[in-house]
Amino acid sequence: MDPQFKLKLAETPQELQAAQRLRYKVFVEELGGHGAMVDDAARLERDRFDPHFDHLILMDEALEVDPIDKVVGVYRLLPSDRAETLGRFYSEDEYDLSTLKASGRKLLELGRSCLHPAYRGGAAMFHLWNGLASYVFDNEIEILFGVASFHGTDPEELAAPLSLLHHRHLAPEYLRTRAQPEHFQSMDLIAEDQIDRRAAMLAVPALIKAYLRLGGFVGEGAFVDHAFNTTDVCLIMDTTRMNEKQKALYTRGTQA
Repeated sequence: MDPQFKLKLAETPQELQAAQRLRYKVFVEELGGHGAMVDDAARLERDRFDPHFDHLILMDEALEVDPIDKVVGVYRLLPSDRAETLGRFYSEDEYDLSTLKASGRKLLELGRSCLHPAYRGGAAMFHLWNGLASYVFDNEIEILFGVASFHGTDPEELAAPLSLLHHRHLAPEYLRTRAQPEHFQSMDLIAEDQIDRRAAMLAVPALIKAYLRLGGFVGEGAFVDHAFNTTDVCLIMDTTRMNEKQKALYTRGTQA
């Protein structure tokens, strides 16, 4: 059966719980993560920041399942004006965001991005990207950022892809976030001329590669998140630096 996609911002407690159910399937059941507010009985991955974010959800209406299990894609979004009200961004525990916050430009923090395993590599990600692009356009966002993850917590096992990101895709200084000093994990683990670039790029998760193709960068240093069983990097994208081809890819279908 062909999927019947519906994309929207969560508006009800039930829709938020559907987003949290997918996050539980991916981050807890698939990747082995956990957190203080995870509800194992209800199978919901949640935290104290959820009420302050917008939750972009992609549903497959063709699924003959309980409504809470129809969400197959999620993005969690926090624009800078709401972060000011909240007093912080989610990722400030991991990264020093002072360069971005001092820029005077409108920021959007992205997080908890995930797709149901059955929908990876197909049209679902394209629908999510279009929804995100519409949100960016409607809210006049200038800089997008957020943490993205490698599975696993051993930097030595991830040395090649982390080093490739550090040498080839480090953000310019005016955009460069830096892992908090108490958690800083160097990404400069292998000299650039010693990296097998093809193998290293194959080890970079698809979401990170997608941002790099759109002109994105990474911050300096990684954060090893033992609770979520991941190693995180900070992705940053300045929409004004995207060339016309990249903008067309990113904003396709967002304007009439």
